Amino acid sequence: MNTFSKLLGLTFLLFLWISCSDKPQNANDLFSLEITNVKKTFTNNDQLAVKIISKKGNPVDEVRFAIDDNTPDAKNTISLADVKLGRRKIRAFITSEGDHYEIEKVIKVVSSNPPALYTYKILETYHHDIKAYTQGLEFHNDTLYESTGQYNQSTLRKTDYQTGKVWSKVDLANQYFGEGLTILGDKIFQLTWRENTGFIYQLKDLEKTGTFVYNNSKEGWGLCNDGTKIYKSDGTEKIWTLNADNLSEESYIEIYTNSSVIDNVNELEWVDGKIYANVYQRNAIAIVNPLSGAVEGVIDLKGLQEMVTQHTTLDVLNGIAYKGEPNILYITGKNWDKLFKIEISPK
Repeated sequence: MNTFSKLLGLTFLLFLWISCSDKPQNANDLFSLEITNVKKTFTNNDQLAVKIISKKGNPVDEVRFAIDDNTPDAKNTISLADVKLGRRKIRAFITSEGDHYEIEKVIKVVSSNPPALYTYKILETYHHDIKAYTQGLEFHNDTLYESTGQYNQSTLRKTDYQTGKVWSKVDLANQYFGEGLTILGDKIFQLTWRENTGFIYQLKDLEKTGTFVYNNSKEGWGLCNDGTKIYKSDGTEKIWTLNADNLSEESYIEIYTNSSVIDNVNELEWVDGKIYANVYQRNAIAIVNPLSGAVEGVIDLKGLQEMVTQHTTLDVLNGIAYKGEPNILYITGKNWDKLFKIEISPK
C-alpha cells in the first residue's frame, strides 16, 4: 500500500470516529432511573423515592420526574395517592450540559386493601328465555333491556322482567355477535364482539340510528354508564372510558385487587358510584372503583347456576341489572331460564 493510500485510510477512520462521537448518545447509556425504596408492587399509600445515576460521569444539571403523562416535578419523592392501578410509567427528564434526555421505568401499582367479601340471598325468581345468550342487561324504569349473543342469533330486546315476555326485538345481521349494552339519555348503545362495531338505537322504538367503531380496545364485551360517561370492557383487565357524544376512547383503568390483576372483565353495571363487573367464567362480581381500578368488593354467587335448568347449551353467569333498590341486583346468565332478584350483604 502506498503512502497516499495509507493517509487516505487514516483520514477516513478519523472522520468516522469524529462523526460517531458527534452523534447524540442514548439516554439509557448515560443515565439510570433508580427507585431507592423499590418493591415488587406498590399501592396508593406509597411514595416513591427516586434518583438519577450518571453511568459515565455526565453532570446532571436538572432533573424532573413524572408519572405517565402528568406534569413533571423537580421533587425526588413521588406520591402514588391518586394514580390508577396497573403498570405505571415513571419518567425522568434530564438536562446535562445543555442536552435533554428522557428515561423511564415501569412499576406495578395494586390496591391498598383486600376486597370486602359479599354473599347473596334470593328474594324472587322470574322466567328468562332459555335461548337468550345474555351479554348485556339494563333497566330503564321498570323495563328490562337485554342484548344477546352468538352468530346468527344475536338480538336487542325490550322485555317484561317479571314474566320474561319479549315486547319487541331487533335481530342483528348474521355476521355480528352481540355483546354488552347500556342506556344513556334517549339512546341505547350495543357492542359486538370482534366486529369492531357498536350500534346506536332510539330508546323509544329500538330504531337503529348509527354505528361507532372501537380504537385501541380490540373487542367489545360489556357496557355501563354513570349518567355522563360510558364504560366499556374488552375481555382484558381494562375498562375504557368513552366520550358519550362520539364514543371515542378517552382513557382506561386496569382492574386489580391487592394481590392480582382481574382479567376477562365482562358485563358491566353502574351501581351507586361503582362499576359492578362480571368476571368471565367465574361465579363472582367484582365491585370496582371507577377512578383507580381497585376491586373494593367481590360478590360470591356460587351456587346460583345450579338453580337453573341444566341443559346442553347452558353457559356461565353473565348479566347484572340494577333498579336503584339498595343492595338489590337482578342476575342471570347465558341460556339461563331464570332471572334472580338477589339481596347482597357482607359475608
